[in-house]
Order: sequence, then C-alpha cells, then structure tokens
Amino acid sequence: MVESQTIKKVCVLGAGTMGSGIAAHLANLGFQVSLLDATAQSTTEAFEKAKVAKPPLFYLPERAMEIRLGNTSENLDWVAEADWVCEAIIEKESAKRSLYARIAPLVRPDAFLSTNTSGLQIELLTADLPESFQSRMVGAHFFNPPRYLKLLELIPTSKTPANLIAQWETFLETRVARRVVVAKDTPGFIANRFGMWCMYHAIHVAEKLHLSVEQVDAITGPFLGRPKSASFRLNDIVGLDVMEDIASNLLRRCPNDPYIQTLRTPKSAAALLERGWMGEKSGQGYYRREGKELLVIDLSTLAYRQKREPDLPALEQLLPLPLHERIAKALELRDETGEYLRNYLLPVLKYADSLKEEISHSPVDIDHVMEWGFGWQMGPFKLLDAVGAEKAKVSHPKYYEGAAVRTFEGTLKPVSTDPRYATLAEFPVVKEAETYRLRDLGDGVQAICLTTKMGVISTQCVEELSELYASGTLSRTVLTSEARSFSAGFDLKFFAKAIADERWIDIDEELAKLQRLGEAIEKTRTVSAVFGHVLGAGLEIALSTAVILASVETSIGLPESKVGLLPAGRGLTLMRLNNQHTAKRLSEVTYNVALGAVSKNADEAKVLGYLRPTDITVYHPDTLIYEAKRAALTVEATPRPEVSTSVGPLSGMIDRLLEIGTTKSLLTNYDETIGQKMKSVISKATTYDECLSKERSEFLDLCGKALTSARINHMLTNGVPLRN
Repeated sequence: MVESQTIKKVCVLGAGTMGSGIAAHLANLGFQVSLLDATAQSTTEAFEKAKVAKPPLFYLPERAMEIRLGNTSENLDWVAEADWVCEAIIEKESAKRSLYARIAPLVRPDAFLSTNTSGLQIELLTADLPESFQSRMVGAHFFNPPRYLKLLELIPTSKTPANLIAQWETFLETRVARRVVVAKDTPGFIANRFGMWCMYHAIHVAEKLHLSVEQVDAITGPFLGRPKSASFRLNDIVGLDVMEDIASNLLRRCPNDPYIQTLRTPKSAAALLERGWMGEKSGQGYYRREGKELLVIDLSTLAYRQKREPDLPALEQLLPLPLHERIAKALELRDETGEYLRNYLLPVLKYADSLKEEISHSPVDIDHVMEWGFGWQMGPFKLLDAVGAEKAKVSHPKYYEGAAVRTFEGTLKPVSTDPRYATLAEFPVVKEAETYRLRDLGDGVQAICLTTKMGVISTQCVEELSELYASGTLSRTVLTSEARSFSAGFDLKFFAKAIADERWIDIDEELAKLQRLGEAIEKTRTVSAVFGHVLGAGLEIALSTAVILASVETSIGLPESKVGLLPAGRGLTLMRLNNQHTAKRLSEVTYNVALGAVSKNADEAKVLGYLRPTDITVYHPDTLIYEAKRAALTVEATPRPEVSTSVGPLSGMIDRLLEIGTTKSLLTNYDETIGQKMKSVISKATTYDECLSKERSEFLDLCGKALTSARINHMLTNGVPLRN
C-alpha cells in the first residue's frame, strides 16, 4: 500500500451531503481533491449547496475553488490518479456494487479504498469483486458534518490485513484529524446500531409518558451530560427521513435483536414525515422557527405551539452536582424527571450491555463513539458504573477499575492511552495562584493555565503573570487556559468602574502593566495554545509568545471597538509590526480592527491579519496541548521587528476604507471616530515606544466619551454590542 504520509490526491465519489462534506474537510486540510457525481449537473448543483452550507464547510471560501469537479460518466479515469479513493454515494447496495465493478479495474494497486456507508456491511458490498479489491476496501464512516464532528468509525472486514488496519488508523488520526474507533462489520456498526436506537427510544418514551418536547430536551441535554441539542433538536438536525432510513435498514437486518422493535417509527415522527417536515433541512420538524420565535410540536395534538419553559425544578437543583451524582439522585425522583430517566436511561444502559460483543471489540469503543460522535460526557458503560448495574438490572461487575477496563471475557485490561490526546488535567500542578495553575508537561516544559472565567484577563491576572515571568523560574513554557476558551479579553468591569470614578491614572497604569507583561513574555521561550475565543487582551498576550498554536475552530480578534475602545495592551502596535510589509495590508488590518471583526476560525485569522504567517493552525481537535509542547521543546525567543516607515499613502488608504465602511453602514459614525484614533497609532507613530504611548493616550481619550460608556454598560448588561 502507498505510505499514509505520502497520500496527497483523493478522489471522492458522490457529491451529496456527505461526499461534499468529506471533500471540503479534506481540501481544508490541504489534500488535492477530485469530486465526482453521476453527471456534471448533479456534481455542480450539489457542490453549489456545499459552498453556501451553514454552518460553513470550508475554513476559507477559496478552498472550494481548489476542488476539481467531474462526473463518473466522463471522468472516472481520475480514480486511477488517486492515492485514496473515498466512495460516498447513495446508501444503496446495488448502486455501490455497480460503482465498485466500474472502478475495480482503474484503482491503483497501492491506493487506499474506503466507503462512507453508515451501516451497510462491507463484505456484502464487495462479495463479487476480486480478492485484491475486497482485502483493501474498508468502511471509513465520517459523521456529518465532517468538518465539525471528530469521530470516524473504521470498519475492516475479515479479509482486511492487520497491517492495513494499523495504517488506516495512523493515517486517519494524523492526516485526516479524526478520532478513530474500530468497529465490527455489523449492520449500523456502533453509532447507528446503538446511537439511533437511543434517539428513537427517547421519542417513544416521551410519547408513552405524555411529556413535552421541551421537557425531554431539558432532561436529556446538558443535565444528562449531553449537548444542548438534546433529543428532539438532534432529531431535527439529523433529519427524520435519514433516521427512518437507517432504522428501517436495521429492522430488516437485525431480526434476532430482542430490542429492535424500538426502531419502528414513533407516531409523532411518522406524522411529521407524512407532511414532509423532515427537520432542519425542510425548515421544520419537532421545532420550527418563525422570525425570532421558536415554535414546537405538541406531541398530543401534533400541532405547533409557542415554546414553553418546562417546569422541572429538580434539574436546576441537581445541575451543580457532578454528572454521576445528579443522575443517581434524579433516578430516585418521583416527578417527571425521575420517571423519564427510569424509562429512558436504564433501558439505554441495558441495551448497551446486551449489544456490546456483537458490535464492538471493547466497552471503551462504544463509550468513545457516544462521547466523540454524539457529544455524551460519559459513554453508556461509564454511566452504567455510575448508576450501578443492579439499578439498571444488569448482571455485571463494574466495567472500569481505575485505569483498566473489563474485557468481554471478564478480565481487566489497561485502557490504552495515547500521549497525543492527553488533557491538561492529566498533568501535575506544581504551583497555583488565584488566576492560573502551573502544570508540569514533562521534558522540561511547563504550562501556564489561566483559570479565570472564560480566561478573562483581570488586573490580578496581569499582576500574577508578571510576577511569574519575572521570577526567572520558567524555562520552556506553554501559555494556555483551563477555561472554556483561551480568553474572552480584559475584564470590562474594571474599565467601567474606573471610568465611572474618573480614575484615569489607574487605567493608564493598568494598560502599561499589560504592555510590560507582553514584553516580558516576548523575551522567553513561550508558545501559546489557544482555542475557543481569543479576544482583545487575550490575543495581545498570545501574540507576545514566539508562536501561537491555534485550534482550527477558534474565534480570534481585537473587538475593542464594539465597546467603544481600541486595543491598548500592545494590540495595535503588534498589528503594525506584524503587517507593515505593505501599506495596503496594514490599512486593511486597521480597518478589520476598527470593524471589530472576529475570525470564525484560525485560518481566517491569518487572512484578517491577526495571526502571523509563522503561527500554526492545529486541525486535530484533541492534539493542541501535545503539539504545543512539541513546539515549546525547540522554540526560541523571537526578536521584535523594528517599526518601519510605511511605503505608500497609508493614512489616506485607511481613511478611504473607513469612509467606505461608514457609507455601507458597516461602521457607525462613532466607529469611524474610533478608527481615526487607531489610524493615529498605526500611521503616525514612528517608533515602538511612541506606538505604545499613543495606544494608551487614545484609549484614555475614548474612556472619557459618553458613547464609550454607553457601549461598555450595554455590553455588561446585555452581553451584546451597542451600535451607537
């Protein structure tokens, strides 16, 4: 087989939702992608939908232009060029068999071969083909949309050589940026056999107990350690038609499963499908949005009504408890929550236990599928241990004992760990302050982990980080966060209070401290590992490190203009230093900051000018800390660039962009005023120190404006910007 690290050319067969999604994901990662559907028209029409899909499939719109479009009538010979042929056509055995017969003579003998089937058995699909084809074809089941969902089920057959399975795992985890679970070649594999059963079961129980859509989604969302999409919202996202197709296939293929009747279409789902209401794709399913109002189906009348907040006080009372504790307590409740969980969750755990050996190689695999693919905080076997086998009426000892898992034979086996996926919590704390923890990552690398809410940079945080960097105890360092985001920026409450008290000197001193902290970081061998949101002061600090490693799905920007201010913790200065190679580039970046533009991903942040060309996008969702440590092992402090004289009419170019933005109503008059102050820093300062001084002075001038106070107070009160 071709070495996995050399795979560059991929031919995706099928341009539907999954095929286009896979093609987009691979193009995002830098593969050379060809996409073929049945006809030129069907390819073009499907791909046009992919280009405007929401959420977006591409990190940058221009990535779509790099995909070569063709059709299987005229361009099937492209298969012969491919290092990897990825089939993702309609989920019909006859169609797949027919296509395989056509491509078998064309596929290179060393090429990777896969099908994206979500449940058809691989051996049945390839039964009539040459042995060499059968032994190379595996299932590589992406989840929709491939850009956002990290799970991939890898399904070898009895004819797949062990070394090829290992090659596939390595390739998919390192080059395709997915988390891989190897599943057995059975109907529905793990995700659809068990996951779809859970989704249908949730509806059946709601109908049986006469609970509302809102009640069930409140119980089965974050309270149960699952995403906000919970049950009915998830049904709409997946599509009721897709669910029914998968369920009917499983009903047909698994007649001996004693639990399989749960996959018969629930009454409410059948009624919605009969009306053509398939969920999100048709604009309505269990939920329907009308303007700003969200309507919901009444499961009794099957008519839409206004969404109601469910009256389930136990949820709020138990939510602060750890997941296993709140579930155990909720199962004892004599109310709607307890009744639903007893009827829903306990059968789910029992079904997982009965099914495990048929569909998986280990309980860990089923847990990983539900955690990585469905967003469960704890998979069914971890939940079973937490709830207790006796309560779930399962005759089995605990599945997990410390770092070991019980095999199907009953013995304990260590759970395999991979250092690439280690989380911060797994590393020892060597020092702790109010706003950060210092962890030992090993090999002489330490991690400074912000612990403030949303990684907010408070005055205390600046003080404590400054002391740490001045201590001389740091060698090689990763700057990151243990919050849900790297940093949402500086503590806005400080500025609001200081402005109200007219403490202008205090504001200037805190800005100067933030600037000096950046300079201190700049002199060390520090990299930053950022994710979630990297805004304002958070970005200013991150840009002070030698290299930023940014998880790809990260929102990055300097949105200070949204609260009537400008970046003054070296933000504008660093924008000047990092983008001063042309006046055009620098004027565009200045405009982006005036606009308060925030990138939707790390690749876009480079286009906007926020990240440097040397900063690194980490495409795998779970390897950020590992990659940051690797970078920290070799990084050296990078000398700060000198302020250079701008070539071209920079000031006039900024004026022109601000004028256009105002004319198009993208900027308000006050936004333009703020933009003019940014221009003063970017285009007028001639030295580094003058840039810093101008940042602070222009910031202080804005602090005295009533419109700025109004913006700050509105943001603090409402959480959204005020356009005044």
